[in-house]
Amino acid sequence: MTDNSPKLWRDALPRLKPDGSKYDRGHAIIFGGPIQSTGAARMAARAALRVGSGLVSVACSPAALTVYATTLQAVMTKPVKDAETFGELIADPRMNAVLIGPAAGINAHTRACVLKALEAKKACVLDADALTVFKDDPRTLFDAIKSPVVLTPHEGEFARIFWKAGDREGDALRAAGASGAIVLLKGKDTVVAAPDGRVIINRDAPPQLATAGSGDVLAGLITGLLAQGMDAFHAAAAGAWMHAEAARRFGPGLIAEDIETQIPAVLKALG
Repeated sequence: MTDNSPKLWRDALPRLKPDGSKYDRGHAIIFGGPIQSTGAARMAARAALRVGSGLVSVACSPAALTVYATTLQAVMTKPVKDAETFGELIADPRMNAVLIGPAAGINAHTRACVLKALEAKKACVLDADALTVFKDDPRTLFDAIKSPVVLTPHEGEFARIFWKAGDREGDALRAAGASGAIVLLKGKDTVVAAPDGRVIINRDAPPQLATAGSGDVLAGLITGLLAQGMDAFHAAAAGAWMHAEAARRFGPGLIAEDIETQIPAVLKALG
C-alpha cells in the first residue's frame, strides 16, 4: 500500500496558464439540496471554486433558488425543476464535472439525477445521499458508471451499497472493482482505490476533521480538480491530502467552513 503524498500527484495538478481564461478551467455543477438543507452544497461549491474550477454553478430546485442566490457570490445558480431539466443543463459540454450527494435528499429525484449525470458521461463525484438512494439496488448504479466517477462513502454508506468493511484497504479495492469507480473510503486513514488495483492511503487525518460538513468540502475539492481535467484517481488522492493539510494548518477550533479558507496556502506550498 502506498502512502498518499504530493509526489504521487503533484505533476498531475492543474496549472494556470498566463494566457488562459476561466473557461479553460472547467465548469463544475453542484447538485443543491432542498431549502432546509442548503449548507452542504454551498460549502462544496465554494471548495470547488477555491481549488481552481473556473466556473461553479449550483443546480437547485426553484423553491430553494433564493437561498442559494443570496448566499453565494462567485458561485452561480441554475434552477432545475426535475431530472429532465437537470439532464438538459448538464448536456452542455462545457459543464464537465458534477457533484451529487451532499444533503441532496434520499428520494427518487436524487436517484434520477445521478443516473442523468452518469448517462451524460460526466466526471462525477457521488457522495452521501447519492449513494444511499441506491442501497436497495446498487447494481443499477454500478452498471451506469461509464465515465470517471469517484464514490466518497464513510463506513456506513460503504456498507449500504457494498458490504461492511473489515479490511479497509482490501474492501475499498474490491469495491472499486465491483463498481468501476474510484472508491474513497473516508476515515482516520482514508483509502483511495481504483479498479485497476492502485491503492493510496491518506494516513492520520487531523481529528478536527470530524465535524459536520467536512466531507462536503472534500467532495467539492475533488469535483473542482476533476473540472480542471485532473484524472479521477489523482483528483481523489490530491483532494484527500489537501483536505487534511488544510485542517492541520488551521488547527483547533476548525469547522467545515474554515477548510476552504486554507486552500490558497496549501496550493501555494505545492508550487
